[in-house]
Amino acid sequence: MLQQVEETIGAIRPALQADGGDIILRGVDEESGVITVELTGACVSCPAQDQTLKAGIERIMKDRIDGVTEVVQVA
Repeated sequence: MLQQVEETIGAIRPALQADGGDIILRGVDEESGVITVELTGACVSCPAQDQTLKAGIERIMKDRIDGVTEVVQVA
């Protein structure tokens, strides 16, 4: 699962970077399916941050990787 998550983040990253942000993978819990990430740069102060995380990143992860249940952000 870790490799799939890393590959998916690699696909998502250019869109975030185009807006001045980025994403860092902080952890993958294969048992619970929870992916932990940190949004950086412009993503930190963006008012659409929660929308980007849940409707964007989490949806893409769930679509591409079996077993992903949630994507959460850490500071």
